[in-house]
Amino acid sequence: MNKPKPLLSPLFHLNQLPKPLFSNPMALTHSDPPPNADADHLLCSIPQQNQEEHSSSSLDETPPSIVSPGKYLIGLSRFERAWAHWTKLGRPKFIVAPMVDNSELPFRMLCRKYGAEAAYTPMLHSRIFTENPKYRSEEFSTCKEDRPLFVQFCANDPDTLLEAARRVESYCDYVDINLGCPQRIARRGYYGAFLMDNLPLVKSLVEKLASNLNVPVSCKIRVFPKLEDTLKYAKMLEDAGCSLLAVHGRTRDEKDGKKFRADWNAIKAVKNELRIPVLANGNIRHMEDVQNCLEETGADGVLSAETLLENPALFAGFRTADWVADNEEDFVDGKLDQADLVVEYLKLCEKYPVPWRMIRSHVHKMLGDWFRLQPQVREDLNAQSRLTFEFLYSLVDRLRELGVRVPLHQNYTSAAKDSAEVIAI
Repeated sequence: MNKPKPLLSPLFHLNQLPKPLFSNPMALTHSDPPPNADADHLLCSIPQQNQEEHSSSSLDETPPSIVSPGKYLIGLSRFERAWAHWTKLGRPKFIVAPMVDNSELPFRMLCRKYGAEAAYTPMLHSRIFTENPKYRSEEFSTCKEDRPLFVQFCANDPDTLLEAARRVESYCDYVDINLGCPQRIARRGYYGAFLMDNLPLVKSLVEKLASNLNVPVSCKIRVFPKLEDTLKYAKMLEDAGCSLLAVHGRTRDEKDGKKFRADWNAIKAVKNELRIPVLANGNIRHMEDVQNCLEETGADGVLSAETLLENPALFAGFRTADWVADNEEDFVDGKLDQADLVVEYLKLCEKYPVPWRMIRSHVHKMLGDWFRLQPQVREDLNAQSRLTFEFLYSLVDRLRELGVRVPLHQNYTSAAKDSAEVIAI
């Protein structure tokens, strides 16, 4: 079991320090906008300390042209290069999946403290990213501890994608192409999983980046209904220059993760077909699922999304009560709960500013079980037209004063081992 890491060092901001902004009206979300959307789009704070550490580089600067081709499409050695890069990063196995409005910097840092070994940014819209400085400033931030990092873009134009990718390649370990988003907004925008109907375009997107970037290109896909189509698709991406492939084991039409189980056999088949690292996505509720997925698929790492939103300590071996009911005798109170995690998250948000809409969403996700016990507290949160840290900290205190506590659980053996280590120290 991974032990929680200490809180991380001060922000290294790669943008010029932004003033509170409204996000671009075309910014993408996968869910309906929250109430009081205007206030929720404001940045939560501006860091006052360590401003001298801010990088002089800015995403607003025009990126330099790259004369030589990228390193990852040079003959057969590109497979060796793909593995050498993955190995240099430590071959991370526990990875935060890309989540629109939810895998932002403070949340990535919280997950990293609790065992995540790599992370994706939220999906960024390549055209808006190239055109709108406000969008870049609000939607993408990182710091020196935020590695290994995948920066994910959606796109349907190779040149636009390349321009966006060049702005971030110095700040990440992979530039990732979103080929798996199944939502209606992706259909309207013609990107994500809806490019599965236009494989020549997909190929051109990968080739454009692989031939021009100095970091490797990764892709995240969903499977086709027919396995042979999935394997042809994956092989085409590899041949085009993809250096790492993440496979969500559901089809484009299987949007509901609770209704449709991810097909680990399809992921295993892709892993066996390709010569590059392959990551698995789907059916991850706790660390037992993680280990089973790695064993059954042979994948080189596992992505988690929805479960992490509720329980950012997943990769440290903690699980919610939903996943201990059948084996209660094997689990104990892990001396950690979601309110503790919310407080840690809020402190990270004070250090790494993000729009309030992201914070509101995370508070709802992490405290969902608590709000079901005290729904009036949730109603008070929803009634806030403008959030503040003071209000959110007081909300957690109020839940505790009302006697609410929903602990996260650990395997009895792991918990006993941690206790013994603490006593030894």
